[in-house]
Amino acid sequence: MTEAEKPTDLLTRLGQLGAPELRRLLVEHLTKRKLGLTWERNAIEHDEALNADIVLPRLVPELSHKPSNAGEKFVHRNLIIEGDNFDALRLLKATHAGRVRVIYIDPPYNTGNKDWVYNDRYVGKADRWRHSQWLEFLYRRLLLARELLAPDGVILVSINDENRSRLELLMDEVFPGRRLGSLVWRTKDTGNDLSQRFSHVHEHVLVYANPGFKFNGRPTDRKKFRNPDDDERGEWSPQPLTANKTFLERPNTYYPIQNPDTGYWYPCDPDSTWRFASEKEIRRRFDNDEEAVAAAIEGLRSDTIEQLIEKKLIYFPPCNPEDVMRFDTRADLLAAIREGRGPALPKKKTPLLREDLPDLDFWIGKPIAAGRPSRKEHWTARPEEERLAPLSSWIAGINEEINDDDEYIEAVITLRSTRGGVATEEVKSALGGKAFPYPKPLSLLKGLLEQATHRDDTVLDFFAGSGTTAHALLQLNAEDGGQRRFILCSSTEATDKEPNKNICRDVCAARMRRIITGYNGSPGFTVEQGGEFAYLMLNKLAEVDLPFEAKASNAAALLSLRLAHAVWEFNEGLVQHIARADDYDILLCTEVTAGAVDELAAWPKAHGVQRLSVYCDRPIALQEALEARGVDASCHGLVEALLSGQAGGRV
Repeated sequence: MTEAEKPTDLLTRLGQLGAPELRRLLVEHLTKRKLGLTWERNAIEHDEALNADIVLPRLVPELSHKPSNAGEKFVHRNLIIEGDNFDALRLLKATHAGRVRVIYIDPPYNTGNKDWVYNDRYVGKADRWRHSQWLEFLYRRLLLARELLAPDGVILVSINDENRSRLELLMDEVFPGRRLGSLVWRTKDTGNDLSQRFSHVHEHVLVYANPGFKFNGRPTDRKKFRNPDDDERGEWSPQPLTANKTFLERPNTYYPIQNPDTGYWYPCDPDSTWRFASEKEIRRRFDNDEEAVAAAIEGLRSDTIEQLIEKKLIYFPPCNPEDVMRFDTRADLLAAIREGRGPALPKKKTPLLREDLPDLDFWIGKPIAAGRPSRKEHWTARPEEERLAPLSSWIAGINEEINDDDEYIEAVITLRSTRGGVATEEVKSALGGKAFPYPKPLSLLKGLLEQATHRDDTVLDFFAGSGTTAHALLQLNAEDGGQRRFILCSSTEATDKEPNKNICRDVCAARMRRIITGYNGSPGFTVEQGGEFAYLMLNKLAEVDLPFEAKASNAAALLSLRLAHAVWEFNEGLVQHIARADDYDILLCTEVTAGAVDELAAWPKAHGVQRLSVYCDRPIALQEALEARGVDASCHGLVEALLSGQAGGRV
């Protein structure tokens, strides 16, 4: 029997149930929620990674990276965590809750081509529960990731077209109301499904963000601001006067505009009426009732078109007299409309006058100008920092041509990325020829982080793969002087067939070490740019065993991560410095002895602090001993500190 054919616990149990219990389950099935995403949570094999153990970090100095001239107390601010990302996320929930501003993940795509491991075996197309296993696998991890995001944080998730719909519904469930949109990028230039003449060459990046998040944008290109009419207020940019409403939807903003200097008239586009109200139309609507007119104008959110014209904020383009249209009779006007000779939009050639429109007789004898008026927005009207072009949802190729010359549209930011094949070569180069399947291009990650991060953000990737996210982050730090930090989580991906496989150690950390030190002529990265990392492994203990089996090195690493968001090498002393806060030091006392009390009593004077906050296994005894020595200290139980913020995951 294959793995896919093995009966699940639920199927086995169904064969043992009586009629009443089967009826109850049937009613439950028929009445449960149908709208939204559902998966066979009770039918699939239990995810063995889910557990209620306490997760403790352990620094592995020989796999970490620091400068060769660094001292023993070198502080690591970047992390690579080896282990199941469910455990890594539970640890981070206890140390970094609400502190991660950007999460990027490239999870397994569940293609059925054995591209991910569930319960130490690859999931293939023959597994009847593979979609439900994949959803449950991601659901448990996304729930934890949600707790890590800062109030203005964002999570970016790569996915292929086949599984986008499932993942998007899952994200909607985990991050309700937080969907910002998605980005699309082309992974390759050649087709891959010629049998149906449909080529799958695009992937997506889903964007879900907390309310305070916004992309960085880009300052508006000033070359789009000109001054063709010598406006004394300086350069300006033309902005559209129209809104996306038809004359039937907004009849009150369907009216003609006249240039007061030339007397020429401009018809309103019936499919896109003017953006601004007209005092003349308001007066006509209220039969010149001054009180009603004043109240209506007072309630407007912007100036009327007459006020804008008076302030010379409407630009009327030059129009040659020979281009001016005039129809002396209704018959002439109707003939021009029917023959396509009437006024039309300059580029689209869409007719501005039609037989079904009201007030056609108004245009008889009127000089109708070519071109369209626009609203002036002066460069000085807004602070430069507010002139930020938005991010486009399209990620263009490196050499792809983009047309952003529309004079009425401020150019959006279009990220650019190389294709997936280039990414494979990037990883091979960084690993000295060793390949890694389906990496994302460095240019893609760099563009995303450039738009999503601030210079001092923490970025998490809990499907770290080959470490491209951290590589992109270091490049950004080097370019803009930022101090972004990375946290990479990767499993070993070991299976029964490959028990010694270790992606985290041999691919992710190996690549980062080579990138930091420099390769193939690249200079590498300094510590100031983020060129270092702590390599952490995870120890799991049952809660009842914590007081007996947790080591001082575990406690030092966990406390430093929680209180200082950094980690350093553990020494064997009785007193370990964890962090400094205001006028006091936070310390770990590994064993309450007379020597430890002496060292703690001398600490304030030796280190220039007023108070101490000490974690130890006998807080009451230590508190009394320090008070007897006149030391202002607060002592806390170590076991309680190790338990803080951790929650089990077994279901």
